[in-house]
Amino acid sequence: MKAVVVHQYGGPEVLKFEEYPDPAPGPGEVQVRVAATSVNPIDYKRRAGLTKDYYPIQFPGLIGVDIAGTVVKIGPGVQGFSAGDQVFAMAANTYAELCVVNAATLAKIPKGLDLIQAAALPLVTTTGNQLISASGIKAGQTVLVVGAAGNVGRSAVFTAKQRGATVIAAVLGSQEDEAETIGADQVVATDDDNAIANLPMLDVVADTVNGKTAEKLIAKVKPGGVFASVLGAPRNASTYTSVRVVPVVAKPDARTLQFMAEGVRDGKLVIPISRKMPLSKAAEAQAAAEKGGVGKVLLVA
Repeated sequence: MKAVVVHQYGGPEVLKFEEYPDPAPGPGEVQVRVAATSVNPIDYKRRAGLTKDYYPIQFPGLIGVDIAGTVVKIGPGVQGFSAGDQVFAMAANTYAELCVVNAATLAKIPKGLDLIQAAALPLVTTTGNQLISASGIKAGQTVLVVGAAGNVGRSAVFTAKQRGATVIAAVLGSQEDEAETIGADQVVATDDDNAIANLPMLDVVADTVNGKTAEKLIAKVKPGGVFASVLGAPRNASTYTSVRVVPVVAKPDARTLQFMAEGVRDGKLVIPISRKMPLSKAAEAQAAAEKGGVGKVLLVA
């Protein structure tokens, strides 16, 4: 198969589109022909060597987390999937024409959802959902989602609304108009100190940005409330001993992914896609993604 192979850590130029051995499905695994994958920050952080102490690449190796494609082969002991099924998942080594996925984490793409579009969803929607789940938010409570205009943030807003919470979307002032469209009950600018000061005390803050913004917003959590974050605790968290700080690391979950994908299919959740590029252009795609922006960059195999 052709794949995007990494031989050393470095910039986007170290991504080489070349021949690589086909992966074979073992017990409990499914071989999937990749229709598309997407570029996530973890991908370019791994490529650059920023995660090598805890998530290294074995050279020559592959990267990539999101996958949408078609089942080719079924490994021993796998039930519920057949060749030709359209599926998607959080996986590993997805920048390739073929990928092996643990069947327990694989989900069938909901009818009516485009196969290529589905590749944008696994990591960001699962992360946003699990951020809210980990916070323990209940119906009637109020949660502030920090970075709500981002893809993880949008997914968190959707999840919290589905749970019956009141949701405040916290975004930069320049993103306020955009944030009005994502389904929150209220929008607040994180770079407006007066707006932050006027916030009510909150049951939960669900954070996707950290930094100085997180340090300001942990002060708005009620005693006994929760500050949940996908980027770790704010540096000043020890000052707020009455706040429970919950770190969140996304884990593959087929049911969660299917639930979130149905929300996308039904138009209740929008994960913007800014461009689709051939898998062979992965270096160019990562360079574009690293510049930032709202939309996902897809790599089509």
